[in-house]
Amino acid sequence: MGRERATYADLEALPEHVVGELIDGELYASPRPASPHAMASSVLGVKLGVAFHRGGPGGWVLLDEPELHLGEDVLVPDIAGWRRGRMPRMPRTVGFTLAPDWVCEVLSPSTARLDRKAKLPVYAREGVRHVWFLDPDTRTLEVLRLDGAHYSPMATHTGTARVRAEPFEALELELAALWDEV
Repeated sequence: MGRERATYADLEALPEHVVGELIDGELYASPRPASPHAMASSVLGVKLGVAFHRGGPGGWVLLDEPELHLGEDVLVPDIAGWRRGRMPRMPRTVGFTLAPDWVCEVLSPSTARLDRKAKLPVYAREGVRHVWFLDPDTRTLEVLRLDGAHYSPMATHTGTARVRAEPFEALELELAALWDEV
């Protein structure tokens, strides 16, 4: 006998201190992020938000931990962004059914496999154009671009470099700030 598919009710039943996601009928529960993860995500969100929200280059809607309802899957990236041309006004809803243009997953030992192996194919299926993997432990930023049905690596930045990364290349991003080293 096959296992029973998890439902949104299973997701809602999780304790508040975990992040729950549904991928291919399986429920994933992850602990709240540790401080290096939270620092990298928070600093990146602020830097991108200041530079690109509304009046910035291209105009973006950027959100921390939005709940994405993509087909039967429910994913929660660390940060997601929609170009204003695709989402001129943010809907007043819990779950977003419009796939983002960009997502950032901040990797941790407990979530790296989930982010790379389970979530990445869903992002590709839904047409998310850019995915960033940010790893505070190895101090790396991997930039991927959707090429057909799969992602191609565009760049891997390390350490404390100052970088310009798609789709936010108008901003020079200081990686050291993400690791709390400035």
